[in-house]
Amino acid sequence: MKLQKLKKLTLTVVVLMSTVLLASCSIGKKTSSSSSKLTTTGTASGQYQGVIQNGHYKVSKARGVNINQNDNSYNLKSFETGLTEVSKKVFSTKSYIFQEGQYLSTDTIENWLGRKTKSNPTGLNAAQGKKSDPNPEYVQQIEEQDFMQQNGNSLTLKGITIGIGINSVYYYQKTTDGPTYQKKLSDAEIQKQGKIAAQKILTRLRKKSALKNVPIVIALYKQAPNDSLVGGSFFAYSKNNGNTIKSWKKLNYSTKVLPKASDATSTNSDNETDNTSFTNFKSQIQSFFPNLSGVTAQAQYQNGTLSGMHITVTTQFYSQSEVQSFTQYIARAAKKYLPNGIPIDIKIQSSSEMQAVVYRDSGSNTFRTHVFSSY
Repeated sequence: MKLQKLKKLTLTVVVLMSTVLLASCSIGKKTSSSSSKLTTTGTASGQYQGVIQNGHYKVSKARGVNINQNDNSYNLKSFETGLTEVSKKVFSTKSYIFQEGQYLSTDTIENWLGRKTKSNPTGLNAAQGKKSDPNPEYVQQIEEQDFMQQNGNSLTLKGITIGIGINSVYYYQKTTDGPTYQKKLSDAEIQKQGKIAAQKILTRLRKKSALKNVPIVIALYKQAPNDSLVGGSFFAYSKNNGNTIKSWKKLNYSTKVLPKASDATSTNSDNETDNTSFTNFKSQIQSFFPNLSGVTAQAQYQNGTLSGMHITVTTQFYSQSEVQSFTQYIARAAKKYLPNGIPIDIKIQSSSEMQAVVYRDSGSNTFRTHVFSSY
């Protein structure tokens, strides 16, 4: 129960931090259309500008669907951030403006994520079959990202990316309110079913007049199990200019928990170095501040190389001065012990509330801090 509460708290903080960062961006050059005024959020190194319409951030038409579909909030975070990294491979942050998905509605995505039945012919998951041994639901989440370019005084759609999350474990009940059973799905099944769903989605998108001729990138994501302490990862993507997916490019993304279990083995010396660095960081802060309930990290890898870290420190501090001192010390220890050159964020929290954050952007040597007020 405590783990589920912590996951929900983490998801809430992610949403709040994203909102704050968006609001803090400077407004860029104004654009316009016949029906509304459009602006952009302004530039940040290596990040997309976003679209603001009539003074409000332009949210997805399917906002909230993926949150409702996930029992593991880590899947949600790694899915969204990973999808953006895939998009950057095709749509440069210097040339394109990001817009939340506008072509797939909540109803459309919910129907696609459902089972195919007479009442829901567009379902991407097979009919249930026997309740005692049902067909797995493979497709778990779908997200759309739109990419725009400025054309005179307006923004024009130049491409979209679709992320498809495929279950690695299927959970089901044979009877209502009965025990939950699970089926582990093989990598071969995950790849096959993901590619089948991708072709169906591409065909449907091409029927929309606005999407007939733009490049459509489709990326496939392997969901982590519900009890995993890390999210899943993208394993393939395809850029498509026509109606048929002709080829896929493999992605070597992975997320690992640090410190690794004492009985875990690794053939990658870089991974061992990363684990040692984090273990030293953890030991250092625990020796000076013993009132810590846990210190863990999610380490992201691309092609076997560390690309980022999300660290969670759970404390038993009660006073504001304790939190303030600890946050300052975390920033010093992080700079000394953690790997250089990658983005790192450190959440400092109790079992019930967020207390502080320490973070460093990619390419920076400086850790920034913020302590949340207790009133």
